[in-house]
Order: sequence, then C-alpha cells, then structure tokens
Amino acid sequence: MESRPNFVVFIPDQLRADALGAFGNPHVRTPNLDALAGRGTRFTNAFVQHPVCSPSRASFLTGWYPHTAGHRSLTHLLQPHEPNLLRILKDAGYHVTFAGRRGDTFAPGVTELSAHEYGFTEPPTARMRGLGKIDATTWPGGDVWARLFYTGKVADPNEIDLDEATIRTAEHRLASPPPEPWVLFVPIFAPHCPFRVPEPWFSMYDRDSLPDPVPRGDREPRYAPAVRDRNGLDRVTPPMWREVIATYYGMVSRMDHHLGRVLEAVDRTGQADRTVTMFFADHGEYLGDFGLIEKWPSAMHPCITRDPLVVAGPGLPQGEVRDGMVELIDVLPTVLELAGVPAPHRHFGRSLLPMLHDPDAEHREYAFTEGGFTVEEAPRFEQAPFPYDLKSALQREQPELVGKAVAARNREWTYVWRQYEPPELYDRATDPDERHNVSGRPEHAAVEQRMNQAILSWMVDTADTIPNATDPRMPSVDLPAPPQARSGLGSVS
Repeated sequence: MESRPNFVVFIPDQLRADALGAFGNPHVRTPNLDALAGRGTRFTNAFVQHPVCSPSRASFLTGWYPHTAGHRSLTHLLQPHEPNLLRILKDAGYHVTFAGRRGDTFAPGVTELSAHEYGFTEPPTARMRGLGKIDATTWPGGDVWARLFYTGKVADPNEIDLDEATIRTAEHRLASPPPEPWVLFVPIFAPHCPFRVPEPWFSMYDRDSLPDPVPRGDREPRYAPAVRDRNGLDRVTPPMWREVIATYYGMVSRMDHHLGRVLEAVDRTGQADRTVTMFFADHGEYLGDFGLIEKWPSAMHPCITRDPLVVAGPGLPQGEVRDGMVELIDVLPTVLELAGVPAPHRHFGRSLLPMLHDPDAEHREYAFTEGGFTVEEAPRFEQAPFPYDLKSALQREQPELVGKAVAARNREWTYVWRQYEPPELYDRATDPDERHNVSGRPEHAAVEQRMNQAILSWMVDTADTIPNATDPRMPSVDLPAPPQARSGLGSVS
C-alpha cells in the first residue's frame, strides 16, 4: 500500500471459531463474515493467549503474554505507563475511534490516552447482560436455566442493547469519517452470555436439526465434574442444550449482521479500498461441550481457545486459508507493519504478513495459552453476582480447581501442563475436540517431554521485558546534611 491504511478492528466476545460458516459450521448463517473471509485470509490454527476476556484483551493489545506483566485477572487492566495498540497508533498520527464502551480492558485514564472518541453517540436503553437484581426466583424458567445463563427471546423489539448502540455509534462516526488514516475499534459483547436475542434471529434455527454437544471426555481436568456438580448441569436435557445452542447461533447471526452494517458504512465512505479489516474474538464458549457452559479461567479446550481470525484488505491475499500455528498477540505487529509504525516496546508477537503472502512461510512451531492462579492468590479471586455466584464460590472454596495451566499446541499435539494435577496430551488429528487424554502412555513419552521443555523455554523467554528507557547508574542522591552541619557546630580543633 502506498499510503497508510485505515483499520476496522471488529472483536466479538466469547465467539467459538467453529460457530461460523467460514470456519466449517454447516448450520450457522454468517454471510458477512463468510464474504470477508472470501476476500481475505482465515487462520485455522489461531489461538488466544488466555481463556478469559480481560487478560486476553490485554494480551493482544500489548503483544505480551498474560504472565509477562501480570495481566492474568479481570481486575488488573492495562495501565497508563503500558503500551497498547490503540495508543501506539494514536501517537503515530492515526485518528482512533473506540465505538461504544467496555470497562474490562483499560485502567482509569487509559481510554482517554488511547482514543480520540469513545463511548456512544446514541446510548443503550437496556443492559445486554441482563444481570444485576435478578435471582433464582425471578430468572425466567428458574434455576436450571439460570445456570445455563439462558433467557431466550428478547421481548422488546425496540430495545437498544450495548451492541446495537455500539454499531449505531460506528455508523455515525463513519458517516463523517475523520481524516485518514483512522482506526475504528469495535468491541461488542455478543455472543457472550446470557443467551438472549431478538427476532428474527431467535427463531432462525430449528432446534431439532442441531447436533448435540461434544460428549464428556475421559481423564478430565478436575474442574469439569466440579462445575457440572455445583451448577446441577446433569439436570440439562439434550433438548435444553439444543435450545441454548440455537439461541447462541442466533446471537452469532445477529453479530454477523452487525459486522455487515459496519462494513457497509465503510463502503459508503469511499475508503474501503484503503481499509484493512481485522476480525477475531477474545475467547470461545463451552456451549454444552463436555457438559459445560460458559468458560473457566484455566480451560484449555479448543472450543474455548481456538480463535476465528480473519484478515482482509487492499494488497492482501484473497480467499486464502492458512493452517500454520498463530497466536492472537500476532495481531499487534501485523497492524503496526501494515501501518508503517515501529513498536515502541519489546513484544512477543510476530507479524502475519510473511505468512499471508507465502503459505509456506514458517511462522510458529507452537501456540501457547495460559490461565488460572496459584492457591495463594485465592483472596484476590472475583466475587461475582448471580448467576456467576456458584462459579465464584467454587473457585474460592477449592482454588486448586483453578490452578495455573499452560497449553502448548503444534499441528499434531496439544499438551496441557497443570499446576495441581496431572498433565494432558491430545492427538489433534484423531481427537480434534480433545476428549481423550493419552498422557502417560509410554509410546508418547518423547512427545510429552519435548512439549514440556517447550513450555519451560517459552516461560523463560517471555517472563518479562526490559523497558526501552534506561536509568543512570550511580545517580546523584540528595543526602541529608551531616549532623554537625545541621546543628551549626564546627569541627573540633
């Protein structure tokens, strides 16, 4: 590109890669994302660096792994002294618009430092999450549906939830686009639970035609049966799971409609031929797989960690697929290279441009995902309201269930190291859902040893960064005056 491109960065929340037509789902209707992938490149082996919203967002915005600067929780957000992609672009002369509002990424003051505009041009009239004062006695359908985070059809067709308000804001900003180059950052909530969606999306999918979730695995991590037991998920019948799945798919199709509106607004600016679109999610969703719902801070299953990354724009390959291992932190250097902006800090991302232009280019041998906490960190665990209350209580009562975990993946294997329980090993070719843990078998000992060593090397290599700024050695220090000088006494002759 001769001039610096504009960027649309569209980020759904809790979107599984396999819940999109472009990524192989035969049931879901996602024409806009499918068309975007058709004129761009989709990555089939892209993985998030953390299974929970805030740490994942901090990671891809900095190019750091969650452990690098301790961004491993919902309450340690990006600080004013830390780099982030939006602020780097703003400081480099980009006009940055943050459509809508998310309070789970930036610490106080960082949004203002990172964007020219933020918030809503038309505020929402309803909370999308639908939580707050509601409890088990008032949740539609009662406790079992509450533990599925399901409320179903949105009754008010005129409701403006956070996502609708965000998309209207994006459309409004693009109606009079800022001077080029610009960045439009569009982080939306769908298809994050609670599972609810208005018509026509609620009735879009025939419940009886949908497949059942992935069955439980063998030799599971200990949190899986504990979560099922605490939330009473054995009460959930196959038709109930399909009801949740159909509603989730409806939310995905509505999200796709929102994406289409943003891309149409870009077309109306006349600047689409100078605009790159980056589409990816922060993590996935269990959606009944393994008898589980929502997510878990140390979950490593591919339904949670595999990401639907799509990159499209002028001068970039069209209709391409890349199967190499990719990490979400690779977004930062990719955008910066396209923008011609050097990173002001050391990061661990690798630009996707060589891989985009050469399908045989080497990128990564492994993709890493981490999550969880130490037992000693239990006092800092979140105390969440209903219907997250049981999940929160389980973590505090049995903190080893949410112990630190690291997954290393290559094209053939997934190896999961867990702090307080045995490791896991999955053959990705024969067991893509990662149900059958073959760790400990003699025939796989060399694989386990190799991947365990890869995790150790990765942790050492990425444990911290040395800032670019340097401190002077032996700096001058204002020392207090000697006692005699303070008292006005002279020396003894």
